[in-house]
Amino acid sequence: MLKNKKLFLTRIKQQLGEKILSFTIRQPNETEIVVKKDQLAEVCRFLCQEKEGRLFTMVGSDEREFAGSFVLYYVFSFDETQQFITVKTMTPEEDSTFPSLAAEFPALNWYEREVKDLLGLRPQGHPDLRPLILHGDWPEEIHPLRKEFDVSQNAPRVKSRESFMQYEGDEVTEIPVGPIHAGIIEPGHFRFGAVGDTVLYLDARLFFTHRGLEKASEGMPLSKALFLAERICGVCALSHAVSFAQAVEAAAAVEIPLRAKYLRTLFLELERLYNHIGDVGNICAGFGFAVGVSQGTILREELLMLNERIAGHRYLRGIVDLGGVRFDIAHPDYADILSTLNKIEIGFTELVDILLSHDIAVDRMSKTGILTLKQANDLEVVGVAARASGRNIDIRRDQPYAAYDKVSFTVPVYTEGDVLARIRVRIDEVFQSISIIRQIFIQMPTGDVSVGLPPISPYARGMGWVESSKGETVHWLMTGPNETVERYRVRSATYSNWPAVALAVPGNIVPDFPLINKSFELCYACCDR
Repeated sequence: MLKNKKLFLTRIKQQLGEKILSFTIRQPNETEIVVKKDQLAEVCRFLCQEKEGRLFTMVGSDEREFAGSFVLYYVFSFDETQQFITVKTMTPEEDSTFPSLAAEFPALNWYEREVKDLLGLRPQGHPDLRPLILHGDWPEEIHPLRKEFDVSQNAPRVKSRESFMQYEGDEVTEIPVGPIHAGIIEPGHFRFGAVGDTVLYLDARLFFTHRGLEKASEGMPLSKALFLAERICGVCALSHAVSFAQAVEAAAAVEIPLRAKYLRTLFLELERLYNHIGDVGNICAGFGFAVGVSQGTILREELLMLNERIAGHRYLRGIVDLGGVRFDIAHPDYADILSTLNKIEIGFTELVDILLSHDIAVDRMSKTGILTLKQANDLEVVGVAARASGRNIDIRRDQPYAAYDKVSFTVPVYTEGDVLARIRVRIDEVFQSISIIRQIFIQMPTGDVSVGLPPISPYARGMGWVESSKGETVHWLMTGPNETVERYRVRSATYSNWPAVALAVPGNIVPDFPLINKSFELCYACCDR
């Protein structure tokens, strides 16, 4: 593998030649390529199209104080060689534009619009420059992620620049839903264009819950920022905490103890379990299958109570520490976990048998909300939604972290791309998670559960990632002076997947929307930060 990596990187360096300013191996698995702005599109195109890299995340950063300009980072994952390549380009304040790649690579649409909103860098040639994070009544000249922005100031409101799809003809009905919903859920505005019951188009407007967590983290001690990361999302608390901790550990060039890796893996799979089982029940609610809803809720509650018994928190907060985990588990906990999983496995198998043998339930999910493989690839969809559409990616296997390289598991992949495929992926992954946890208890090594971190230099960078129940979650970090946060960028799985929902809905009937939406099971706050 090491030889293949070296050969892979050598060839890229040779093929790009004079197009790059520098080529640096920053971490064993991350290489940085610095390019001028006018070469950005060509280099990214080469990495994606010729070398088959996939967009992992994009980060805009205000580095004028110490680097003299704004900086853009495009991170690509090469799963076959387990490598990341970061393309870095500078954007000086006097020319705050950069070439847009969104028309060629639709997954960059949101990233580029976010950079425009929060940093004031304008993507030239972008096909849709409507506001994204900051809604239309936010002044265009105020950019919250610039260093000079005062978080205590109240931005004045202006005339809204919001726009939606315009329809011609009397046969099209516009149906607005939200942002305030009948249930106690997060806010999102969905505007349907429909002929009769059939949806022609869906405008989805999100980012009503933007809390400015990335801005709030600036200057925060790394240990305190861990608690911020843990509160990005309620049901992905552990995934975000592990991602952030891994980013800090990468910046510090620290490897955590092996036992800590196994414990992180254990708790991550417990988080996946309660989410997947709960999601199966929630999907049943989308078509009124009350038995499935009830049984999913009962099993999820069993797992949440288990979490509280062994970790002190139903949603697994307070477990992760920078350098490992905060506490060990004892043999009585092993017995509790294994006996609970045996019970869950029996109950979930019964639920699956009832659900998949029910003709009406299967018919309701089959061929509903189809997301094609091309759409999933174009938007860089991740997680359950990706694997249900034939996209064979799972960061646990492709870029292993924690102890995932020590355990054996299968990644379920379906090709139908419909609601039924998405629920089948979750079902298969539940049984895989139970298997992983059993392997962990057989293999669990002795030893320490944490290690101290050495001093971390200012402007060191690190990246952490986790395959949460919803898909890849990526935390990108640059440290500041005195081991603080200089720049912190969170790309959750839901950020990658929300644009796909709007593509899966057209052609279905309006009453299918709750079912389709639930089958993606995306979080608003997790997306918005």
